[in-house]
Amino acid sequence: MEIGVSVTIMKRSPRVRTYRMGVRAEAAAATHRCILEVAIRLLGDRFYDEVSLAEVARGAGVTVQTVLRRFGSKEGLTEAATALGVERVRAERWSSPPGDLDDAVRGLLAHYEAWGDRSLRFLAQEQRVAAMGGVVRAGRALHHDWVDHAFEPWLARKRGAMRARLRARLIAVTDVYVWKIVRRDLGLDERAAEATLRELVAAVVA
Repeated sequence: MEIGVSVTIMKRSPRVRTYRMGVRAEAAAATHRCILEVAIRLLGDRFYDEVSLAEVARGAGVTVQTVLRRFGSKEGLTEAATALGVERVRAERWSSPPGDLDDAVRGLLAHYEAWGDRSLRFLAQEQRVAAMGGVVRAGRALHHDWVDHAFEPWLARKRGAMRARLRARLIAVTDVYVWKIVRRDLGLDERAAEATLRELVAAVVA
């Protein structure tokens, strides 16, 4: 009887250990994600110099040592948070099929309503804070890729310098600064801002 029990325990042990390792891995991944979510929120709402690792750790319910162990430094944390933010924005922006101008503009405006003010804050720090320069470069590259995706049917009709100029016009007319002008500076509501952006884009591709 005792031998049988021992054999049973031995057979079950690897499975139990695997389960426990899986639970620990899930908990570690959740902690990792929570730290990044807090970092994205704080870095988006404030200037880089105003955000401390202690505050990030407190918001995530962990210690500063845990943050450093996972990301190495504030710069490393910012880089990881940027990668997650880009992944999220890419999923949102790429939901519109190529060539659907109305849906592309609608999605762009929704993105800027959520991220526009944060993007402007990042841009204001681009030359002053190296880590923010990385954030801006990642966002700029994503925007350019989105233009290639959203307006591919129109870009495909052009070649060489003509294509390059059309692409440059589309990048410019859909830039966050245009959103800032119509929404923040001129005070247009969302519906009017969407109509304005649509008209600008339509004029470019016409």
